[in-house]
Amino acid sequence: MAEAESPPEKTTVNIRMTETFLNDVDTTWKGHGFNSRSEFIRAVLRDALKHPEFNRADLKAMLAGEAEIREGRTHDSADVKSTFGLDGHAYGNDE
Repeated sequence: MAEAESPPEKTTVNIRMTETFLNDVDTTWKGHGFNSRSEFIRAVLRDALKHPEFNRADLKAMLAGEAEIREGRTHDSADVKSTFGLDGHAYGNDE
């Protein structure tokens, strides 16, 4: 019978941040269902390594869009098409 592989060794990494930023981190990981601060930070770093093309400007735009949705400031498809000069034919539909 083959011997089971042991999990990779873990190393502790210390980082410094302001208390305010740490409070934001704690609020975020708890609000998103992570079991711990460490689990959240590992997930964020893993995502940053897997998707380096996703940058701060993209994140800001996404968060701004989410804020608009929460505030009820949404746009229907006609608004979007008008704003960006699109018509239904560009996407193969007959609108």
